[in-house]
Amino acid sequence: MLRSITVKVILGIDTSCDDTGVGVVIDGAVASNVVASQTELHEPYGGVMPEVASREHLRVIQPVTEAALEQAGVGMADIDLVAATRGPGLVGALLVGLNYAKGLALARGVPFMSVNHLEGHIASSLVGSDLQPPFLSLIASGGHTSLFRVSAWGEYAELGRTRDDAAGEAFDKVARQLGLPYPGGAALSELAREGDPAAVTLPQPLRNQTGYEFSFSGLKTAVATLLAKQPDVSHADVAAAFEQVVVNALVDVVSRAARDSGVSRVSVAGGVAANRLLRERLLADTELQVHFPPLELSSDNGAMIALAAHELTVSGARQPDAAELAVDALPYFPLAQQPASVGR
Repeated sequence: MLRSITVKVILGIDTSCDDTGVGVVIDGAVASNVVASQTELHEPYGGVMPEVASREHLRVIQPVTEAALEQAGVGMADIDLVAATRGPGLVGALLVGLNYAKGLALARGVPFMSVNHLEGHIASSLVGSDLQPPFLSLIASGGHTSLFRVSAWGEYAELGRTRDDAAGEAFDKVARQLGLPYPGGAALSELAREGDPAAVTLPQPLRNQTGYEFSFSGLKTAVATLLAKQPDVSHADVAAAFEQVVVNALVDVVSRAARDSGVSRVSVAGGVAANRLLRERLLADTELQVHFPPLELSSDNGAMIALAAHELTVSGARQPDAAELAVDALPYFPLAQQPASVGR
């Protein structure tokens, strides 16, 4: 482990997909978190258009950064470290935030640190909790669904990941099939509250697996087939059944991994962490100690990148280096190798 260094004020930037996020962390606490959403820009396409996302990041990143500094009550002269997402994500979008952050660091004469986007999600789980390694971390979002064992900051083992669609991606695609607006995850969950999950039968993916993987593509296809064969079926019932199957799959894998590893502390991050049913089911498991980040930190944001940089530097897991200024964006950037034994 490297020698820990002292950094008080960290500016974090995330432009991994379609949200421009900038946040400030002071002494490990979130002082600001400003996110500029691009939902309206991408809604006509029913999904994120990479070129549109990159251009919008370029347009708003400066005012978003200024707003984050103002909200935190600091100026650029107060910043001790600038951190930004290196990947994974859309390469054009990543390059905007990464290069902007490097420029700020050079202009200010302070260190720059690149951060894995998934590491940011894991770090967001610290807010409002006393969570420390070792723990399991489920990251479920529109682009990722993976389960990690966090042995220490900077030491991660991926126990399982989705074989196809991410959970949030499946929510959005099924929502589109049901005629719901983009992005459809929240709208589908609201519709599900009006339905009866027992009124519709959908397959449970990977029901008999002994590992810790996820799969949602077949479930999405099953919904499309059902709607084609039964056009009059209640959309609320379909939404309720779909949501229940997805949540069952996530909860089953997390619960089994916790039992097998002997690690009862679990963090849940990513946009799907805001799902009401998932929260209810995991918090009801008396064998688990489950931590969710605040809702505003569940989706992509810059504060989580600053939090990750804080934990890495304070723990001594990583130290900012001048060579970081030469790193390039990595659209495919694994946090850990897969598969891994859960261990004890």
